[in-house]
Amino acid sequence: MHLNSLRNANPKLLWEDDIHPHYVMRRYAEFAASLIHLNFEFGDGQLELNMERLRMAVDDLLMKLAKLFPKPKPQIVFLINNYDMTIAVLKEAGAEGGKIQLHFEELLKSNTALFVEELLMEHFSDLIKFVKTRASDDPNSSSERPISVAEVEPLVKDFASRWKAAIELMHKDVITSFSNFLCGMEILRAALTQLLLYYTRLSDCIKRIVGGSALNKDLVSISSIMYEIKKYSRTF
Repeated sequence: MHLNSLRNANPKLLWEDDIHPHYVMRRYAEFAASLIHLNFEFGDGQLELNMERLRMAVDDLLMKLAKLFPKPKPQIVFLINNYDMTIAVLKEAGAEGGKIQLHFEELLKSNTALFVEELLMEHFSDLIKFVKTRASDDPNSSSERPISVAEVEPLVKDFASRWKAAIELMHKDVITSFSNFLCGMEILRAALTQLLLYYTRLSDCIKRIVGGSALNKDLVSISSIMYEIKKYSRTF
């Protein structure tokens, strides 16, 4: 009956314009945790098979609900909040979450990586595009478009002028997006770490450019970015 209920559910009737955990997912998490706990000592294979079917059905419904959000970012936030809540409920029931808990942990991890990229692209799209497409090129090679100071100077100056303000905006975004404060802070830390990696690649690229030293005065030191990351990490 539970399985049929999920399979026959109409996502449009269940959908709410709310990125926080959905009540159907909370019901599923509580129900699954109870069955996992009860089955721990018995190891009923048939029940485990049915639990897997139930998990697949709830996965499918959750994806359909997420797709009703008009933009990718709220879709990902909605999924992260639901996965995080489900993992928390399964953990509370004991250490028997097993395959189901691992499945949701993997989904949480992959969607966190997607959110980090979405968040950084909002604030540092030009920097990221350059690093992904050009930073690995050898600036001294005889290619048709060698990297020049003129190409990277706007990126360096733009970052220097607003990187702290952008990080603060990212912080506010994360605080309002995620139901679980600790989960949100982990995601923010992952985003800041990824930003540091992108900026380090840009800095390394500039060192290889002829005349790149002229931009040294505008480059933000890696230690300054590290200090900022630590500052936000201390909010745990």
